[in-house]
Amino acid sequence: MNGFRVLLGKELREAWHTRRLPMVALLFLVLGLISPLTAKYLPDIMRAALGDQLTIPLPPAVAADAVAQIQKNLGQMGALAAIALAMGAIAGELDRGTAALVLAQPVSRPVFLGAKLIAITLVLGIATVFSVAIAWIYTALLFEPMPVSGWAALALLDWLALSAWMSLTFLASAATGSATAAAGLGFVAWVGLSIAAVVPTVDRLLPTGLTEPAYRIAAGLTADMDTGRLVTAVAGTLVVIALAVGGAIVAFGRRELR
Repeated sequence: MNGFRVLLGKELREAWHTRRLPMVALLFLVLGLISPLTAKYLPDIMRAALGDQLTIPLPPAVAADAVAQIQKNLGQMGALAAIALAMGAIAGELDRGTAALVLAQPVSRPVFLGAKLIAITLVLGIATVFSVAIAWIYTALLFEPMPVSGWAALALLDWLALSAWMSLTFLASAATGSATAAAGLGFVAWVGLSIAAVVPTVDRLLPTGLTEPAYRIAAGLTADMDTGRLVTAVAGTLVVIALAVGGAIVAFGRRELR
């Protein structure tokens, strides 16, 4: 455990010094900032731009629209950021030859992987909380204050979904030893599972299934929410993460280090 704490501290310091944490936090800050602004002013912009050509009347923007917008932005740009964070996690160490140097110390391979995984997860968690907090503040200013507990659940569920995409890319990084290949495979996994989620019964078991419950909780629309869908989506996402992490441990354990 001492080795794990040392490696975790090393990973977190590197995340700061290499600007990964500040850059991801900045990206998520922008997402949190523009989401309620887009929800508030996009209908007005469309009316002004299209004028009489806009044949469908647009309803006035409400706070729930800001929830939907932050969900959309985190689900897209946030997922790409998660893939980018994980793609070089193992491959970069292998390319530089530092993995062999670290593992020459009394540190096991699962501990080596675990420290990296937890560090990336923490970076994603910090950035997600930052983004959702900024979005909540601007939603309160532009619309109305909404229950903090619902938005806290939104941040938790979005972070869990992003961790799943990160874990799949982490597996690809450990299996291929190439950051480029890991990014490609992580992107394909994200797109492929998102397409598979078009089938409702499949969506309930995937990270994509967290989107609807998270939206309803944050928007205060829990009266008719399917709690079973939330439970199965959380369980399915945890299974995806566990399988990806287990696969990464097996793949990295079989890799010859140089």
